[in-house]
Amino acid sequence: MNHESGPRHPLNFKFITSSWLSPAILLIAGALQTLTLAPFNQWWLGPVSVFLILLVTLNQPSEKLFRSGWLVGLGLFASGVSWIYVSISEHGNTSVPVSIILMVLFVAGLALFHALAFWFWGKLAKDSSVRRLILFPAVWVLGDWLRGWLLTGFPWMYLGTAHTDGPLAGLAPLTGVHGLTFWILVTGAAAYALWWLLVTGHRKAAAATLVLALIPWFVAPAMKQTDWTQLSDEPMSFAAMQGNIPQQIKWDPDFLRDQIVAYLGMTEAHWQSDLILWPETAIPIPQDQAGAIIDHIRSELGNNSTLITGIPWYGYSDRIDDYTFHNSIMAIGSGEGIYHKQKLVPFGEYVPLQGILRGLIGFFDLPMSSFSPGPKYQSPLMANGVSIMPYICYEVAYPDFVAFNARSAGILLTISNDGWFGDSIGPLQHLQIARMRALETGRYMLRGTNNGVTAIIDEKGQITERIPQFERAVLTGEVFSATGSTPYMLTGSWPVLTLAVILVVFVRERVIPKS
Repeated sequence: MNHESGPRHPLNFKFITSSWLSPAILLIAGALQTLTLAPFNQWWLGPVSVFLILLVTLNQPSEKLFRSGWLVGLGLFASGVSWIYVSISEHGNTSVPVSIILMVLFVAGLALFHALAFWFWGKLAKDSSVRRLILFPAVWVLGDWLRGWLLTGFPWMYLGTAHTDGPLAGLAPLTGVHGLTFWILVTGAAAYALWWLLVTGHRKAAAATLVLALIPWFVAPAMKQTDWTQLSDEPMSFAAMQGNIPQQIKWDPDFLRDQIVAYLGMTEAHWQSDLILWPETAIPIPQDQAGAIIDHIRSELGNNSTLITGIPWYGYSDRIDDYTFHNSIMAIGSGEGIYHKQKLVPFGEYVPLQGILRGLIGFFDLPMSSFSPGPKYQSPLMANGVSIMPYICYEVAYPDFVAFNARSAGILLTISNDGWFGDSIGPLQHLQIARMRALETGRYMLRGTNNGVTAIIDEKGQITERIPQFERAVLTGEVFSATGSTPYMLTGSWPVLTLAVILVVFVRERVIPKS
């Protein structure tokens, strides 16, 4: 094989190698994956995207795959997470040109994960199209996992998340989101292989490939009817307050009292509810200064009522041997507990290399961007005898983190302030991610936000109650505690990741030769 050639087979179309067409297809294929997710919800485009990617890359020389992977990632993240511009520009006191530059760097940097995965794919498969088809799902899933782990991780835009309402949803309690992603990739690769086998006259192999690819799509809908956990007989009454506080005044001392008064007023008719939820940093002053507010809440609550609220925490930390701030959530009333956020958002809640970056631009000096991460293995909150595991904002995006901590809780809860992202698609993606976590764990997920989407999500990942975005409103409903564990809660993503590693180790040239 010369330096400019790649694997050869009957589907090696010359027009795909066009200097402008192949990059365009890869960018479009990446963007199609954004359309599979909320608010577009076109889950069927997942395998289509995979097919288009393989159409361009399966025959490419290995040295071109890094660039091809980067283009796929660029199409995905430019279309799917460009909402970061809103927080940088509108709320980060940063000029438009600088905001655009930072957004482009962010998107281009994320796309490098796909570039590295494709480069690794080429190194492993070398010049065999068969090996490339088999290894593609494994390498992609390992790249997704790496992106969700390295440098605190960015576990967003996973293909499997699209199936909260898709036919593969029933597999989520068994395999988690990475397992759904894996099978979407297998389906796209199988569609390509089916075409190839039919063109070359291998009809029996084509039929076997078709059956293998379709089995999960028929089995999963039936699996969704399986109850992996048991819900309590008696529900808890629930009320969540959505204050719709403008981000511009959130940390302004002149408006702190107005915010507290607003939430107290919204709660006036709901003090007797079993569980009351205020969103992230609804009390915008540290707990050591909020004693009077907390005491007032206790005095208003019913005998069996618990209010859970986001609140900054300031105090001495034994772990770091110093005084520090935490982004926290606490239970008040008939139940106690406090939880400190572990997965912090870079630049939003802490600034990497802050000694260098602080003061350069407004975005590096956002209010409350000096939090410390909380300790691992924190206990759930308690509300009238029910254990509730909280996740603050970004934390709900980590599938294994949520599943592991859900083992000790009957209800899951997440609070957020998605005001950072305006009316972009970011908050709707965030809601869909929370729905996938409920589906994976077989537990109710309660979601309280400042400006939407506030919702009750049942153990099947379905929304039972929600209130509109960008309105000051109160959500009410009933929630059930769950016992038992889904298979995914017990194993996490390790079975899927192990399968991917096995494929990488054994699908080698000596096992599957070029021919």
